[in-house]
Amino acid sequence: MAENTHAQVVAAGQAQAIAAEHQAAFNVLDMNNYKVEKLPKLQKSGFEKWMAILGGPIAAVVFIYIYWFAQIPFLDHLNFAGLKDAALARYDVLGTAKFLRANYAMLAIFSAAIILWITEPIPNYLTSLLVILGIVLTHVTTDKVAYAQLGHPVMWLNILSFVLASMLVKTQVAKRLALWLVVKFGKSTTMLVVCFLVLNLILSTIITATTAKAAILLPVFMVICAIYGDTGGDKRTNFGRNMVLQNLFQNNVSASGFLTGSGANLLAASLIAGAMGMDMFSYTEWFTAGFPLAIILLILGLLIGTKIIFPLKPEDGKPKIPGGMDYLKAQLDAMGKMSFQEYKAIGIFAIVIFLWTTGKQTHISETAVAFIGALVALMPGIGIVKWNEVDIPWHLMLFSAGAYTLGAGLDATGLPVTVVDASFDAMGITTHTPFWAIYMIMTGIMLFSALIFESKTMRALIFIPIAIGVAQKFGYPIMSLAFPVALLIEHVYVLPFNSKPAALLYTTNHYSWGDTFKFGMTMMIVSWIMIMVWGDTMLRWLGYTNGVFF
Repeated sequence: MAENTHAQVVAAGQAQAIAAEHQAAFNVLDMNNYKVEKLPKLQKSGFEKWMAILGGPIAAVVFIYIYWFAQIPFLDHLNFAGLKDAALARYDVLGTAKFLRANYAMLAIFSAAIILWITEPIPNYLTSLLVILGIVLTHVTTDKVAYAQLGHPVMWLNILSFVLASMLVKTQVAKRLALWLVVKFGKSTTMLVVCFLVLNLILSTIITATTAKAAILLPVFMVICAIYGDTGGDKRTNFGRNMVLQNLFQNNVSASGFLTGSGANLLAASLIAGAMGMDMFSYTEWFTAGFPLAIILLILGLLIGTKIIFPLKPEDGKPKIPGGMDYLKAQLDAMGKMSFQEYKAIGIFAIVIFLWTTGKQTHISETAVAFIGALVALMPGIGIVKWNEVDIPWHLMLFSAGAYTLGAGLDATGLPVTVVDASFDAMGITTHTPFWAIYMIMTGIMLFSALIFESKTMRALIFIPIAIGVAQKFGYPIMSLAFPVALLIEHVYVLPFNSKPAALLYTTNHYSWGDTFKFGMTMMIVSWIMIMVWGDTMLRWLGYTNGVFF
């Protein structure tokens, strides 16, 4: 015991000596420096500044033109028989004239919101507030539906997940993990990225909220980026770009390999099962088809990111903090044995993970489980964190609420179905159109719709029924179109507003819009090619398709 204490004192003395010798204004190992409100302010490039200047006027002109002046035939002559229940209910309330007007309003709001989110003349959360207000004032949906999106179960799940992440930061569990990873695998920056690939895969088996995964891992990879010299802003490096963008890609794509990877997957599975007259979609069926595809895409993303788009250089593999690897080893040794608070944090987190994993057996929802964990973590006397110590990015919550409200408005008007029907008619797609063309169109629509939809749940609600309807309309097996489309739900990583994890990680300032677009679009195109290959190989061998091209 005395020897251990002496070793800890020596290690602590070494760490202090190195730190004293190399005084730094910014302590890269202090996880409190990576709270969302402390992240560096994003600096816009020249092109982004022009986008911000022009974005507001363009959005206003587009809204005014569509809402008051445009004449769009497919909006004036709706096929009411094809509308979903929510849209039909809204039609019964408004009547024909007002319902058609609401469709114009929805298209105008949707178009203006996308322009504002892309160009950012105002913060994204303010655009979301404008979306909510616009949808209410134009009677697209009711006040109750529009305002209720802030209380969506997924919103609560995200908020409570930040409580759990803050618990791991305060107790220094996250710091210990970061130091251990760097000391263990720090001789290779590529191996560090691989470590997070494995972590994301493991978490995807037990956590159905991708934002929760991002919040838990963010402080860990932020401190690793700083150790290797990337603190964001004008100190960006290819290692930092890879670390954060790979985490975003891995976070989402790893979830696509599991039925329980996200709530959107579960929703898609239930929609497919309902259309086929089954009680539930099989976990094994999803895993057998989806997991190998996810692994292939993750490996391709790793190679494309680290070797081609943001190639890692030999100097990227050397820690840039004073003392280098010796300092990091000394810091890890100085932490000594794990404290009771650390064990308590791990215990709480382990219980949360266990309950998330056994949700089917316990019938406790993911949000309720997060409530349990957060309540214990915040409970006076037995808890670990206080409310004012919790790092919750409320601007992201408001941004998400606006995106969900946008989705609710689309659902209430049936606009996506109307647009798809009109598009199919315009492209001349009939029963004589070959399967490969329809397969490419449906998978392409699902993939690239992620560029304009923030909510995976809404994409599942909109495009899975469309895929089912198209399969039934053209006489194909439901699984031949609906399942490939469902496997693409998680591809939401191209632009910062495409998902909540994307919005969260963009605030780290480790990459620009150009960086994320370049890597994200490349991987989206690769994923589109892969789902077509998958339709001709794995999905064909499993009996879901008869092949796509052959």
